[in-house]
Amino acid sequence: MKLLVAIVLALTVTSVTAQSLGQLLIEAEQGDAQAQNSLGFRYLFGEGVPQNSQEAVKWYRLAAEQGNADAQLNLGTSYTKGEGVPQNPQEAVKWYRLAAEQGNADAQLNLGTSYSKGEGVPQNDSIAYVWYSVAAAQGGNDAAAARDSRRAKLSPAELEQAQALATKCFESKFKNCD
Repeated sequence: MKLLVAIVLALTVTSVTAQSLGQLLIEAEQGDAQAQNSLGFRYLFGEGVPQNSQEAVKWYRLAAEQGNADAQLNLGTSYTKGEGVPQNPQEAVKWYRLAAEQGNADAQLNLGTSYSKGEGVPQNDSIAYVWYSVAAAQGGNDAAAARDSRRAKLSPAELEQAQALATKCFESKFKNCD
């Protein structure tokens, strides 16, 4: 009986996954940005499809060009890591910035890291602090610790300026942050 239940459950999950994947592909091909981003994720990690980072980037780009912030973050990450595209820090920053300006806290964290390390942009601890601060204010992963590490590198005057810019950034809905 247990074996029969396990077989039925496995067939049901496989059927639902195949059906869901088919629907996702249809929606992605029809231009649905969220479906395109989800399909890119599946290709990146090989979930229900063969793992293919180039195909993941194709779908991320289609969604990112429509303004999908999660896809912009994912495309930026692909450029940072060199997954499916040649590693390109400047291109990564371009996509992180687009997502960060839409309020994506993870993109804000990644943009702060780019400024902190000087990858794709000139190294700037004050601007890194600004992006880490707005990400932390939204509950971004690890952003508060990153902000605090940048704080230690700033003089009192630089910190005061960075805090004022972070406030301006947050109040402008992430448009005036550099």
